[in-house]
Formats: sequence, structure tokens, C-alpha cells
Amino acid sequence: MAVYTHLSAERMAGLIAQYDVGELVSAKGIAEGVSNSNWLVETTGSDDTGSRFILTMYERHITLEDLPFFLDLLDHLAAKGCPVPRTIHDRNGDAYRMVDGKAVALIEFLPGLSVDRPTPAQAHSAGEALAGMHRASLDFGGRRSNDLGPAGVAALFEKCEGRLGEIDPELTETVARHMPAIRASWPGDLPKAIAHTDLFPDNVLVEGDRVNAMIDFYFAAHETMAYDLAVTHLAWSFEPGTGDFRRDVGAALITGYEGVRPLSDEERASLPLLAKAAAMRFIATRSYDWLFTPDDALVTRKDPMEFVQRLNFYDEAGHTAFA
Repeated sequence: MAVYTHLSAERMAGLIAQYDVGELVSAKGIAEGVSNSNWLVETTGSDDTGSRFILTMYERHITLEDLPFFLDLLDHLAAKGCPVPRTIHDRNGDAYRMVDGKAVALIEFLPGLSVDRPTPAQAHSAGEALAGMHRASLDFGGRRSNDLGPAGVAALFEKCEGRLGEIDPELTETVARHMPAIRASWPGDLPKAIAHTDLFPDNVLVEGDRVNAMIDFYFAAHETMAYDLAVTHLAWSFEPGTGDFRRDVGAALITGYEGVRPLSDEERASLPLLAKAAAMRFIATRSYDWLFTPDDALVTRKDPMEFVQRLNFYDEAGHTAFA
């Protein structure tokens, strides 16, 4: 379970009292995620905010300087009508507070379920939502570079140097074979907007076939929009467990996206490389977390070799993966 820091009931109640959301009823740790501590909070509620929220304590990967970007982005997208939860500001109007030197934010709870095996209809809706988010973010004034672009991914692998073989003997050779080509061929001139860069099915809440919420924007950055689509294709288009490619899901995702924001010829031509770069990014982050997550953290490590399989698929399939 992704709770690195524990707060007593008294401290949690005192924290929630700083918001105009009613009194604390319950707070339950959320199992998903590997970077932050998260709780589902229920209160007696207020007319303006409702009674259910997500409380996040930022533990890893996020600097305090970046936090206003993330929280302002949520408010901007929500105001534009995107299916995104808004930030609940405290009684002083602040979007986050400090607890024991760590930032915490209270986020609107939006209903819906995350699905392990999305349907083509759900993927179509996710593509529409992603494209709508890209368009809505074009006039967002905040900027943040992608720390997990090719250079950042290479730096993360350097931190794992000499230890990748502890995860799987294949991993060292895979990184050495693909990373140089990805860095050398990265298309830096494609259109950019604010990209989610982590839109896995567990970061999308659906009601039936429709997306009701996109959540966890804490890797968002000003980045190539086609790369964000490639990340999402990578995340949605493979069978859980076996890793088999689900062509109908991948095609529905792209069709949904292009119904809102058509791709240029240059963007479409770049998708195989961008998908391989996306796979390498998750190989890197999962490898780092596998090797360096504290043993006493209540979090399940995720196998990076799942994305080696997807990397190999895109390498072999090329443009046919997006047909």
C-alpha cells in the first residue's frame, strides 16, 4: 500500500480542520501508486466541496517548486470542463500545506472506477479526454520540463548502473541497445502542450464507457503531444498478465484522440519511436523503484520486464501497431 508516512487520527483531524469541508469522518490509505502517500478522506461535507476527497502527501519525485504547477493545472483544466478533479484550497486560500516538512494537498474526489482491462469504447473515450486535455492546456501559463524525457531516463539508468542484472539478465543489454537510438532520433519539433505522461488505466476513472476523471497529474510536463498519446497507447493496448497486444483497444484510443485533435503526418510517423521511448521510460522508473524503494515501505514493486516485452513489440511492429 502506498502510504510512506502515517498520520494519527488526531493529526489527520487537525489537518482537515484547516479546510472548509466539514469535520473528518474517516481516512483510509489508498493502495495504488508508488511515489506518494494517499488517503481517501470522508468528512461531514459542505455545500461547496462535497464530502469525499483525496489527500496526498508528496514523498518522492516531486519538488516543492513544482507543486504549484501541478495544482494550478488541475484547477485550469477543471475550469475548462475537462474531467479533472480540482484542488481544494484551505481557509487561507492556499492550494497545499506543510506537515513535518512535506507538502500535502486536498483534491476533489470524482466518482468512477479504474479498470484493469479497458474496452475499446473506454479507450475511445480516453483518447477523446486526452486530446481535450491537450487542447485545453494550450493557454495554460505554467511550464515544466519533462524530467523523464530521454535525457532524464538515461540519467536514471546511470543511477542503476551495474545493478540492472539483479532484476533480469536481459535488462542491461536491452538498455544498451535501445537508449542511444532513442536519444539520437528524438523528434524535438513536434507540437507541444501540457502532457499527462502517465495516463495508465488506473489513472482514469470511468462510469460505463465514459471517462469521468483523469487523475494523478504529478508527472505532467510541457511535452510533445504525440508522445503523450504514445504513452497512453503503451499503457492501454496490452492484455494484463500475458502482455498480448490488443489491436482493437489501441485503434479505438487513436480514433478517439483524432476525433478531437487530428494528428499531423509527422506526428503519426513518429509514433513507433515515441512508443519505444515511452516503454524505456517505464523500464527506467520501475527499475529504479525496484532497486531503491525502502524495504519497509508499504508498496508493491512493479516488474520492469513487462515493458521490455512492450518495447520489443513496438520495435518489431513499427507503424503497424498504430494502423
